Amino acid sequence: METLIVLFGVFTLTLLTILLTTKRLEFRFSGRVAMALMLVFTAVGHFVFTKGMTMMIPFLPLPNVIVIFTGVIELIAAIGLLFRNTKVLTGKLLILFFILLFPANIYAAIHHINLQTADYTGKGISYLWIRIPMQLLFITWAYFSTINQSKIKIVNQGNVHP
Repeated sequence: METLIVLFGVFTLTLLTILLTTKRLEFRFSGRVAMALMLVFTAVGHFVFTKGMTMMIPFLPLPNVIVIFTGVIELIAAIGLLFRNTKVLTGKLLILFFILLFPANIYAAIHHINLQTADYTGKGISYLWIRIPMQLLFITWAYFSTINQSKIKIVNQGNVHP
């Protein structure tokens, strides 16, 4: 849930800051900034809660290395979202990344894994009622803030802004 607070909070603050300083609504840029900070937030979790995250992927070789590596990937993706030349590729790779992470979330739910305490006191299958829509939100967010290039027109005080 904290990831959603970071995502929506940063999106709103960035959007309002840009609107107040430039009189423009920059949805895509605000979306990329929000996702970048969310990825930094989740990457920190990979380093702080390594043991709990390792419990999510016991079926893979070198789970500790994979958890740290995916944290580094999230940090690199956060940077890639902020540059015009890398945002589309980063968005495509993030969508793939979010899809590839999902089996670990299913495993964690089935086995009641609590990432923070590294034990088996997690919410269980009910966690997926939150996680599935969240994962779809992240995929959709990445798509619309990086890949989709259709023009968004907002009528603001009689002016139309792309």
